[in-house]
Amino acid sequence: MNSRTEELAQYRQQAEEIRGHVANLAERICQVPAPPFQEERRAEFVADLFRDAGYQPTIDDVGNVVVRRTGTGDAGSIMLLGHLDTVFPEGTDINVTRGEGTLHGPGIGDNSLGVATLLGAAYALDRLELETAGDLLLVANVGEEGLGNLRGARAAVDHFESELGAVIAVEGHSLGRVTSGAVGSKRIKVTITGPGGHSWGAFGQPSAIHELGRIIHQIDSIDVPLEPKTTYNVGVVEGGVSVNTVAPRASAIIDMRSVDVDSLETLADNVDEIIERRNQGDIQCEIEILGERPAGETPESAPIVQTALSILRDLGMDPYTDASSTDANVPISRGIPAICIGITRGEGSHRVEETIQTEPIATGLAQLIAMLMAYPYNSPKR
Repeated sequence: MNSRTEELAQYRQQAEEIRGHVANLAERICQVPAPPFQEERRAEFVADLFRDAGYQPTIDDVGNVVVRRTGTGDAGSIMLLGHLDTVFPEGTDINVTRGEGTLHGPGIGDNSLGVATLLGAAYALDRLELETAGDLLLVANVGEEGLGNLRGARAAVDHFESELGAVIAVEGHSLGRVTSGAVGSKRIKVTITGPGGHSWGAFGQPSAIHELGRIIHQIDSIDVPLEPKTTYNVGVVEGGVSVNTVAPRASAIIDMRSVDVDSLETLADNVDEIIERRNQGDIQCEIEILGERPAGETPESAPIVQTALSILRDLGMDPYTDASSTDANVPISRGIPAICIGITRGEGSHRVEETIQTEPIATGLAQLIAMLMAYPYNSPKR
């Protein structure tokens, strides 16, 4: 048995020993609500968990929980990101239940398990008496979901960028996936206003809803490339007063995405032009930018990606790379070696009946420990 195999067996054994502890942490974290832009209670809870583990967490200006675990100093720092927030609004009934080898609850995998894994990784390293080559920055961050616009990841990377050598975003789902492509997005709200009036007496006056419909129809006619994949979606439409009123106001929220910066920019310009063409006469069109996520890619040939794939193969997995929108978008867009990885398998992400499997957590955690100990992935110190 070579040293790499021996080390991985050691990590796997330790991960198996604390798998139940990490699952319990995920359950406890999940039961603390963290709606979009309301992550404070969960942040305080997670900070207390770190204190109980012997660490000294801080909560930064945007609400991220930050812990520094000192390394050997032989490399730049490595950051782990695990987002605190969920997609579920305030008042959602959070009831975590257990099945045979499963946990069920809204946000249990996305991303209560990811946050619990930050604690689990520190705990495993402590028990194994291991030091990472650089300082380990454990960040339970806000603002990953919805219109959070990755504000937590942005703040963390902004603050620590000068010392960062690599970043790994940790998600509960999709064990075996190495997300190296950052799907960028631009989200806008377009609001149309017009004179309105009675549907009979003011017939012929421009309707905000009719104008919005024309805009949506033209957006649906935009020819976008399959490679690099580029998409658009009108996800929310609102407006009108009554069935017999010429609508004085209507709005739509539009989501545009691409893995390619230029393709996303071209799509956004086309949408803006379509909207502006309707901005005339009695019709007024207003565009509000709701959020922008940067696009980019860590090449598959990059050492961080190849290391992740190799570790997963050694753990008996059949790994794959993909592109998605994660906290890793921020460091990827800035040229920092970064990926996003999953910890277990499950289903129902973004649904109240979300489910994760508890047994594969050991493999996911072993993967992360191995990634931390393999750092700096043959990359020079930044």
